[in-house]
Amino acid sequence: MSSWSWKAGLASVAILAATAYAAAQMSGHAGMQGQMSPGGPDQPMMSPQSGTRGQMHTRMVQMMQSGMTPEGMHAAADSHGMMGMQSGRTGQPTMPGQDAFGAIQEVVQLLEADPATDWSKVNIAVLREHLIDMNEVTLHAAAAERPLDNGVEIAVTGEGRTLEAIKHMVPAHVVELAKIGWSAKTEDLPNGVTLTVTSSDPKQVIRLKALGFMGIMVQGGHHQPHHLMMAKGDFQIH
Repeated sequence: MSSWSWKAGLASVAILAATAYAAAQMSGHAGMQGQMSPGGPDQPMMSPQSGTRGQMHTRMVQMMQSGMTPEGMHAAADSHGMMGMQSGRTGQPTMPGQDAFGAIQEVVQLLEADPATDWSKVNIAVLREHLIDMNEVTLHAAAAERPLDNGVEIAVTGEGRTLEAIKHMVPAHVVELAKIGWSAKTEDLPNGVTLTVTSSDPKQVIRLKALGFMGIMVQGGHHQPHHLMMAKGDFQIH
């Protein structure tokens, strides 16, 4: 490594340490207001947070004095959370802003990262329709639950797009419930379906009644894999 790159790397780490130390000082100063130690008014109490940051600064100085390379110091700083502390200050938001948008974005990124993706079969529109179904059932469907001696009976009803989503999702979920070991069935209603889930195990009966409609609907780990399969064109929702 050239002398210039060594000094540049050393300087960058020193700046990082100084920034963390300055943040600690500011945090500590704010936290000291109104908090004085029992020893007297001129001996303010330092918060644990500012103390931790001060320790990181001290550690960085010790590493520089010991002759550690810039690469080693960067790695050490990252392991102590200093890099993570800086990454949160990039000024760029990380949340997509809408859950269905984020789910589709994640699937698209997976497809783009997979060299085996057959783009002639990809159908994001199918996934979008399924996510609309999930939204309708979760937020807009009415669920009237009736406890049974061996389980629960739920009348799931709605109108328009919500009714369509109920018909798509609830009967299809019976297969997943059977994998868990529960007995499940659906019966059509004019405005929805009746979902009945039972068990011969008293403990499972208690669990079913506690879970209720949405707790039962989220059972199983099939949703995420199915989303990717839908997008790939390997799985249809209806």
